[in-house]
Amino acid sequence: MRVGVDVGGTFTDLVAVAPDGTLEIRKVLSTPQDPSVGLFQACDGLMARPESIELLVHGTTIATNALLERRGARTALVTTAGFEDLLWLRRQDRASLYDLGLDHPPPLVRREDVVGVAERAGPDGVIATLDEREVERVVAAVRALRPEAVAVVFLFAFRHPGHERRVAGALRAALPGLPVVASHEVLPVFREYERCATTSAEAYLRRLVAEYVTRAGDAAAARGIGVFRLMTSGGGTVPADVAAAAAASLALSGPVGGVVGARVLGHVVGHPDLLTLDMGGTSADASLVQGGEGREEGSTVVGGVPLALPSVLIETVSAGGGSIAWVDEAGSLKVGPRSAGSTPGPACFGRGGNEPTVTDACLALGWLDPEWALADTVHLDAAAAEQALVPIARSLGCDVGHAAAGVVDVATAVMARALKRVSVARGVDPRRLTLVPFGGAGPLFGCALADQLGMRTVLVPPHPGVLSALGLAAATERIELVQALHQPAGAGARSAVVAAYTEIEARAGALLPGAATERLADCRFAGQGYEITVPLTGGEPDGIVAAFNAAHRARFRHGGVSGAVEIVNVRVVAERPAAPPALGRRVGIGRPTPGSRRMMVRGERVRAQVWPLGELPPRTRIPGPAILAGPDATALVEPGWRGTVHASGAVVVERV
Repeated sequence: MRVGVDVGGTFTDLVAVAPDGTLEIRKVLSTPQDPSVGLFQACDGLMARPESIELLVHGTTIATNALLERRGARTALVTTAGFEDLLWLRRQDRASLYDLGLDHPPPLVRREDVVGVAERAGPDGVIATLDEREVERVVAAVRALRPEAVAVVFLFAFRHPGHERRVAGALRAALPGLPVVASHEVLPVFREYERCATTSAEAYLRRLVAEYVTRAGDAAAARGIGVFRLMTSGGGTVPADVAAAAAASLALSGPVGGVVGARVLGHVVGHPDLLTLDMGGTSADASLVQGGEGREEGSTVVGGVPLALPSVLIETVSAGGGSIAWVDEAGSLKVGPRSAGSTPGPACFGRGGNEPTVTDACLALGWLDPEWALADTVHLDAAAAEQALVPIARSLGCDVGHAAAGVVDVATAVMARALKRVSVARGVDPRRLTLVPFGGAGPLFGCALADQLGMRTVLVPPHPGVLSALGLAAATERIELVQALHQPAGAGARSAVVAAYTEIEARAGALLPGAATERLADCRFAGQGYEITVPLTGGEPDGIVAAFNAAHRARFRHGGVSGAVEIVNVRVVAERPAAPPALGRRVGIGRPTPGSRRMMVRGERVRAQVWPLGELPPRTRIPGPAILAGPDATALVEPGWRGTVHASGAVVVERV
């Protein structure tokens, strides 16, 4: 079996794909103190023995949480003298354009843990040499700081890494066992602030991530599991030893699995252009799929830390099922950013929580069935949910039902803004896309979100609560390498471009033998401050200018008139694809009882039909209002919408 396990803030989800394509699903509570405990609780609960697992792919939030909670290693930064304040100067932009009192989160490095080095390189080579006495002084200064990790970032090291190699080598020899990270090894590209921030984050995370993935890998091997791999922010999987040395690349490991799963579903159903929304227990993650491919960004920001590494576009907001509702001093209803998580969880979980959450509101509205287990050990308590909402109702001067409706309206508005940031803000019209809401709570909000964005089609997966885990099981083995070049894209630079690709392809082949490779280039018009990544047609550099002009024109509506084109970086993607799972076949963990029940939708009391999600025959028509109740999540078809069951078990919901 191929198995994907996604560890979220509230639940740990597992999807096992058997050789015949049948899907087996597990959902257990997460174990925040050690996420690997929940990971293997899910694996050990499979009907088959763990030894039958040929491949286990893990999506982890270990790096994400460490950045958000600031619990990584105390890191020393060794950098070119005169640039010690780089992480604090940032790019001199405001944290919020209209909030003059809001500041950026502090860097991961303390200012007193920065060591300046008397050395200097420029674009054409060494300007100030690095002598051996200076290397010895730097090693002594770092040793005196007694750090837990060291980041080495020198000016122009992406082009001339000699000084970085010497200092990093001396530190590794003098401080064995201490993670020492050099920027030319992590991110050999220009823009010193982003390179410094990313290298510092890698040093900050490496020991924590290495210990976790090593422990999880050993536990997988002890159970006889064949291969253990982890999802990266770029949408591919890597083995544990590679992940341990590339900790920052796991920053979006968890959310990316959902984008891969949505992409697989869109291909099966015939909807290649998607807006995706993964609403879990703690947060909601929005993303964009165009032409069947996830939108990739050259950088991301997690916890205020810029990471200039390849990553699938993800916009995260604090609007999960466990997000806590509250009323501020001005009497306005708010949702998040605090979350009840899995411990104690929403009030309706009966685990000691008493604050009102989005899940409590959905239960109070009748959207969820208290008779149906939310997970293997979680049963919902409707009375506890309503009691938790009483303070909200009193503050707003309304009954509990309308207070619950207000909570879901606020959560919907927060998620709609995230969807607009990944579409409208990037020049993409959401009305031309299909919305894929998933996660434990996402399908309840699909119709409301589509209404806010003017969309007419919502695609509900047959197993929405575990789509991220399915994406992990279906993910490809993939690595992406990048190297600075800074050459004009003319015929005169052809030999330099070919040589750069040959070198980077050799490295990719060593890391992922036998994989298919694709050549890409980060290009810009000379003098521009941003780049566009374009593929090389046929792998040859001769068509770069035409490809860049076409891409520039598609994105900015102009191109080809601003002068010479420059190749800033060369990239190589190496990939070994996996066979997609057969979505129409699944072994569930139960079947909901069909029928009908009363509920509130958009402030009105209605009676909705209840249908078993994922177990209906193809072409079944489902008029709204209706509830699609599955073993891993529940979907809501609102009045004015109608669903049609696809052969895969997915439900295509359209505006009537």
